[in-house]
Amino acid sequence: MSNLIAIEYQGFEQIKHTDEAGNEFWFARELAVVLEYAEWRNFSKVVDRAMLACQNSGHKVSHQFVEVNKLIEHGKGGKRKVVDYQLSRYACYLIVQNGDPRKEVIATGQTYFAIQTRRQEVADYFNQLDEDNKRLVIRGDIKQWNQMLAETAHNAGVITDDEFAQFQNAGYMGLYNGETVLDIHRRKRLSPKQKILDHMNSQELIANLFRISLAEEKIRTEQVQGTYAATATHNQVGREVRRAIERVGGTLPEEQLTPNKSIEQVQREQLNRLKAQKTLMLDE
Repeated sequence: MSNLIAIEYQGFEQIKHTDEAGNEFWFARELAVVLEYAEWRNFSKVVDRAMLACQNSGHKVSHQFVEVNKLIEHGKGGKRKVVDYQLSRYACYLIVQNGDPRKEVIATGQTYFAIQTRRQEVADYFNQLDEDNKRLVIRGDIKQWNQMLAETAHNAGVITDDEFAQFQNAGYMGLYNGETVLDIHRRKRLSPKQKILDHMNSQELIANLFRISLAEEKIRTEQVQGTYAATATHNQVGREVRRAIERVGGTLPEEQLTPNKSIEQVQREQLNRLKAQKTLMLDE
Protein backbone atom coordinates (compact mmCIF):
# COMPACT_ATOMS: atom_id res chain seq x y z
CA MET A 1 0.00 0.00 0.00
CA SER A 2 1.16 3.53 -0.64
CA ASN A 3 1.57 6.15 2.10
CA LEU A 4 -1.97 7.29 1.37
CA ILE A 5 -4.24 4.55 2.77
CA ALA A 6 -6.56 3.12 0.13
CA ILE A 7 -10.19 4.20 0.56
CA GLU A 8 -11.42 0.65 1.29
CA TYR A 9 -8.99 0.35 4.22
CA GLN A 10 -9.73 3.69 5.87
CA GLY A 11 -12.43 2.27 8.15
CA PHE A 12 -9.83 0.04 9.81
CA GLU A 13 -7.32 2.89 10.03
CA GLN A 14 -9.81 5.28 11.64
CA ILE A 15 -10.48 2.95 14.60
CA LYS A 16 -6.80 2.12 15.15
CA HIS A 17 -5.39 3.20 18.52
CA THR A 18 -1.83 3.51 19.81
CA ASP A 19 -0.76 2.90 23.41
CA GLU A 20 1.96 4.76 25.33
CA ALA A 21 4.63 2.37 24.06
CA GLY A 22 3.64 3.06 20.45
CA ASN A 23 1.90 -0.30 19.91
CA GLU A 24 -1.15 -0.35 17.65
CA PHE A 25 -4.41 -1.94 18.79
CA TRP A 26 -8.12 -2.07 17.94
CA PHE A 27 -11.20 -2.40 20.18
CA ALA A 28 -13.40 -5.38 19.33
CA ARG A 29 -16.67 -3.46 19.61
CA GLU A 30 -15.42 -0.78 17.19
CA LEU A 31 -14.15 -3.44 14.81
CA ALA A 32 -17.55 -5.14 14.92
CA VAL A 33 -19.18 -1.97 13.58
CA VAL A 34 -16.67 -1.64 10.73
CA LEU A 35 -17.19 -5.32 9.86
CA GLU A 36 -20.95 -4.65 9.71
CA TYR A 37 -22.03 -6.84 12.64
CA ALA A 38 -25.19 -5.28 14.04
CA GLU A 39 -25.27 -7.36 17.24
CA TRP A 40 -22.39 -8.02 19.62
CA ARG A 41 -23.61 -11.54 20.43
CA ASN A 42 -23.03 -12.55 16.78
CA PHE A 43 -19.63 -10.91 16.66
CA SER A 44 -18.55 -12.40 19.99
CA LYS A 45 -18.88 -15.86 18.41
CA VAL A 46 -16.38 -14.79 15.75
CA VAL A 47 -14.06 -13.53 18.50
CA ASP A 48 -14.33 -16.90 20.28
CA ARG A 49 -13.33 -18.76 17.10
CA ALA A 50 -10.44 -16.37 16.60
CA MET A 51 -9.25 -16.98 20.16
CA LEU A 52 -9.28 -20.72 19.56
CA ALA A 53 -7.27 -20.25 16.37
CA CYS A 54 -4.82 -18.08 18.34
CA GLN A 55 -4.38 -20.78 20.97
CA ASN A 56 -3.88 -23.46 18.32
CA SER A 57 -1.22 -21.34 16.60
CA GLY A 58 0.87 -21.31 19.77
CA HIS A 59 0.29 -17.68 20.75
CA LYS A 60 -0.85 -16.64 24.22
CA VAL A 61 -4.50 -15.59 23.87
CA SER A 62 -4.39 -13.09 26.74
CA HIS A 63 -1.56 -11.19 25.01
CA GLN A 64 -3.45 -10.86 21.72
CA PHE A 65 -7.00 -10.43 23.13
CA VAL A 66 -6.78 -8.23 26.23
CA GLU A 67 -10.13 -8.21 28.04
CA VAL A 68 -11.32 -4.78 29.18
CA ASN A 69 -14.54 -3.49 30.74
CA LYS A 70 -16.42 -0.49 29.43
CA LEU A 71 -19.42 1.53 30.50
CA ILE A 72 -21.98 2.17 27.75
CA GLU A 73 -25.16 4.23 27.70
CA HIS A 74 -28.22 2.24 28.65
CA GLY A 75 -31.84 3.28 28.87
CA LYS A 76 -32.66 6.78 30.13
CA GLY A 77 -29.24 8.13 30.91
CA GLY A 78 -28.16 4.97 32.66
CA LYS A 79 -24.92 3.06 32.07
CA ARG A 80 -24.00 -0.59 32.18
CA LYS A 81 -20.73 -2.46 32.15
CA VAL A 82 -19.87 -4.55 29.08
CA VAL A 83 -16.93 -6.69 28.05
CA ASP A 84 -14.66 -5.50 25.25
CA TYR A 85 -11.28 -6.63 23.94
CA GLN A 86 -8.16 -4.68 23.12
CA LEU A 87 -6.98 -6.51 20.01
CA SER A 88 -3.51 -6.83 18.53
CA ARG A 89 -3.06 -6.68 14.79
CA TYR A 90 -2.70 -10.47 14.76
CA ALA A 91 -5.93 -10.86 16.73
CA CYS A 92 -7.76 -8.70 14.18
CA TYR A 93 -6.29 -10.83 11.41
CA LEU A 94 -7.64 -13.99 13.06
CA ILE A 95 -11.06 -12.37 13.54
CA VAL A 96 -11.46 -11.44 9.87
CA GLN A 97 -10.23 -14.90 8.92
CA ASN A 98 -13.09 -16.35 10.99
CA GLY A 99 -15.74 -13.81 9.94
CA ASP A 100 -18.67 -14.21 7.57
CA PRO A 101 -17.05 -14.78 4.14
CA ARG A 102 -20.18 -13.48 2.39
CA LYS A 103 -19.45 -9.96 3.62
CA GLU A 104 -17.36 -7.92 1.18
CA VAL A 105 -15.89 -5.96 4.09
CA ILE A 106 -14.55 -9.21 5.58
CA ALA A 107 -12.51 -9.85 2.44
CA THR A 108 -11.22 -6.27 2.61
CA GLY A 109 -10.30 -6.76 6.26
CA GLN A 110 -8.46 -9.98 5.47
CA THR A 111 -6.31 -8.15 2.92
CA TYR A 112 -5.71 -5.15 5.20
CA PHE A 113 -4.66 -7.08 8.30
CA ALA A 114 -2.65 -9.63 6.29
CA ILE A 115 -0.63 -6.79 4.74
CA GLN A 116 -0.19 -5.01 8.07
CA THR A 117 0.82 -8.21 9.87
CA ARG A 118 3.36 -9.10 7.19
CA ARG A 119 4.77 -5.57 7.28
CA GLN A 120 5.34 -5.82 11.02
CA GLU A 121 7.00 -9.22 10.65
CA VAL A 122 9.35 -7.77 8.04
CA ALA A 123 10.04 -4.70 10.18
CA ASP A 124 10.78 -6.81 13.26
CA TYR A 125 13.15 -9.00 11.26
CA PHE A 126 14.84 -6.01 9.65
CA ASN A 127 15.39 -4.23 12.98
CA GLN A 128 17.27 -7.25 14.31
CA LEU A 129 19.84 -7.10 11.52
CA ASP A 130 23.23 -5.43 11.84
CA GLU A 131 24.16 -2.51 9.56
CA ASP A 132 25.85 -4.62 6.87
CA ASN A 133 22.90 -7.00 6.58
CA LYS A 134 20.44 -4.10 6.47
CA ARG A 135 22.45 -2.73 3.55
CA LEU A 136 22.28 -6.09 1.77
CA VAL A 137 18.49 -6.32 2.18
CA ILE A 138 17.81 -2.77 0.98
CA ARG A 139 20.29 -3.06 -1.90
CA GLY A 140 18.44 -6.17 -3.08
CA ASP A 141 15.12 -4.29 -2.96
CA ILE A 142 16.64 -1.39 -4.90
CA LYS A 143 17.81 -3.72 -7.69
CA GLN A 144 14.26 -4.97 -8.15
CA TRP A 145 12.71 -1.50 -8.01
CA ASN A 146 15.33 -0.09 -10.40
CA GLN A 147 14.36 -2.76 -12.92
CA MET A 148 10.70 -1.81 -12.54
CA LEU A 149 11.55 1.89 -12.84
CA ALA A 150 13.57 1.23 -16.01
CA GLU A 151 10.64 -0.64 -17.57
CA THR A 152 8.16 2.06 -16.58
CA ALA A 153 10.46 4.79 -17.91
CA HIS A 154 10.86 2.89 -21.18
CA ASN A 155 7.08 2.59 -21.51
CA ALA A 156 6.86 6.35 -20.92
CA GLY A 157 9.24 7.04 -23.82
CA VAL A 158 12.72 7.00 -22.25
CA ILE A 159 14.36 4.87 -24.95
CA THR A 160 18.01 5.59 -25.70
CA ASP A 161 20.97 5.13 -23.35
CA ASP A 162 21.54 8.90 -23.25
CA GLU A 163 17.89 9.54 -22.39
CA PHE A 164 17.99 6.97 -19.59
CA ALA A 165 21.24 8.42 -18.21
CA GLN A 166 19.59 11.86 -18.07
CA PHE A 167 16.50 10.31 -16.49
CA GLN A 168 18.60 8.65 -13.75
CA ASN A 169 20.65 11.80 -13.18
CA ALA A 170 17.47 13.83 -12.71
CA GLY A 171 16.35 11.64 -9.81
CA TYR A 172 19.68 11.89 -8.06
CA MET A 173 19.87 15.65 -8.66
CA GLY A 174 16.47 16.11 -7.01
CA LEU A 175 17.42 14.04 -3.96
CA TYR A 176 21.01 15.31 -3.67
CA ASN A 177 20.37 19.03 -4.12
CA GLY A 178 21.73 19.20 -7.68
CA GLU A 179 24.49 16.60 -7.47
CA THR A 180 24.76 14.34 -10.51
CA VAL A 181 25.84 10.70 -10.50
CA LEU A 182 29.35 11.87 -11.40
CA ASP A 183 29.35 14.41 -8.55
CA ILE A 184 28.36 11.71 -6.05
CA HIS A 185 31.10 9.43 -7.42
CA ARG A 186 33.68 12.15 -6.89
CA ARG A 187 32.45 13.07 -3.41
CA LYS A 188 32.59 9.43 -2.32
CA ARG A 189 36.00 9.09 -4.05
CA LEU A 190 34.86 6.14 -6.15
CA SER A 191 36.26 4.95 -9.45
CA PRO A 192 33.98 5.21 -12.53
CA LYS A 193 33.35 1.45 -12.43
CA GLN A 194 32.20 1.42 -8.82
CA LYS A 195 28.44 1.70 -8.22
CA ILE A 196 27.44 4.48 -5.85
CA LEU A 197 24.57 2.40 -4.44
CA ASP A 198 27.12 -0.20 -3.28
CA HIS A 199 28.82 2.51 -1.19
CA MET A 200 25.85 3.82 0.78
CA ASN A 201 24.85 3.12 4.38
CA SER A 202 21.37 1.80 5.16
CA GLN A 203 19.78 5.24 5.68
CA GLU A 204 21.08 6.62 2.39
CA LEU A 205 19.90 3.46 0.64
CA ILE A 206 16.43 3.82 2.17
CA ALA A 207 16.17 7.40 0.87
CA ASN A 208 17.03 6.18 -2.62
CA LEU A 209 14.64 3.23 -2.39
CA PHE A 210 11.90 5.71 -1.49
CA ARG A 211 12.84 7.91 -4.47
CA ILE A 212 12.91 5.00 -6.92
CA SER A 213 9.67 3.34 -5.80
CA LEU A 214 7.72 6.63 -5.67
CA ALA A 215 9.00 7.68 -9.09
CA GLU A 216 7.97 4.35 -10.60
CA GLU A 217 4.50 4.59 -9.05
CA LYS A 218 3.95 8.22 -10.08
CA ILE A 219 5.07 7.76 -13.69
CA ARG A 220 3.00 4.59 -14.06
CA THR A 221 -0.22 5.63 -12.30
CA GLU A 222 -0.28 9.13 -13.80
CA GLN A 223 0.56 7.69 -17.24
CA VAL A 224 3.38 10.18 -17.77
CA GLN A 225 4.51 10.20 -21.40
CA GLY A 226 7.62 11.55 -23.09
CA THR A 227 11.28 11.68 -22.10
CA TYR A 228 11.09 15.25 -20.83
CA ALA A 229 8.00 14.67 -18.69
CA ALA A 230 9.33 11.40 -17.21
CA THR A 231 12.70 12.99 -16.43
CA ALA A 232 11.03 16.02 -14.84
CA THR A 233 8.82 13.70 -12.75
CA HIS A 234 11.82 11.76 -11.49
CA ASN A 235 13.52 15.01 -10.48
CA GLN A 236 10.36 16.23 -8.74
CA VAL A 237 10.05 13.01 -6.73
CA GLY A 238 13.70 13.28 -5.70
CA ARG A 239 13.13 16.84 -4.47
CA GLU A 240 10.00 15.81 -2.56
CA VAL A 241 11.85 12.98 -0.79
CA ARG A 242 14.60 15.43 0.13
CA ARG A 243 12.03 17.89 1.52
CA ALA A 244 10.45 15.08 3.56
CA ILE A 245 13.85 14.27 5.11
CA GLU A 246 14.38 17.96 5.89
CA ARG A 247 10.93 18.31 7.48
CA VAL A 248 11.53 15.51 9.96
CA GLY A 249 15.06 16.68 10.73
CA GLY A 250 16.74 13.64 9.18
CA THR A 251 20.29 13.49 7.86
CA LEU A 252 20.40 14.47 4.20
CA PRO A 253 21.75 11.81 1.83
CA GLU A 254 24.93 13.70 0.90
CA GLU A 255 25.72 14.07 4.61
CA GLN A 256 25.48 10.34 5.32
CA LEU A 257 28.75 8.56 6.10
CA THR A 258 30.12 6.31 3.37
CA PRO A 259 30.71 2.76 4.70
CA ASN A 260 34.23 1.37 4.73
CA LYS A 261 33.10 -1.78 2.91
CA SER A 262 31.21 -1.97 -0.35
CA ILE A 263 28.17 -4.21 -0.74
CA GLU A 264 30.36 -6.46 -2.90
CA GLN A 265 32.90 -6.83 -0.07
CA VAL A 266 30.17 -7.60 2.48
CA GLN A 267 28.70 -10.26 0.21
CA ARG A 268 32.11 -11.80 -0.42
CA GLU A 269 32.89 -11.97 3.31
CA GLN A 270 29.54 -13.61 4.07
CA LEU A 271 29.98 -16.16 1.28
CA ASN A 272 33.44 -17.02 2.59
CA ARG A 273 32.03 -17.52 6.11
CA LEU A 274 29.27 -19.72 4.72
CA LYS A 275 31.80 -21.83 2.80
CA ALA A 276 33.95 -22.17 5.93
CA GLN A 277 30.93 -23.34 7.97
CA LYS A 278 30.05 -25.94 5.32
CA THR A 279 33.63 -27.21 5.28
CA LEU A 280 33.61 -27.47 9.08
CA MET A 281 30.35 -29.44 8.99
CA LEU A 282 31.79 -31.85 6.40
CA ASP A 283 34.94 -32.34 8.49
CA GLU A 284 32.83 -33.20 11.50
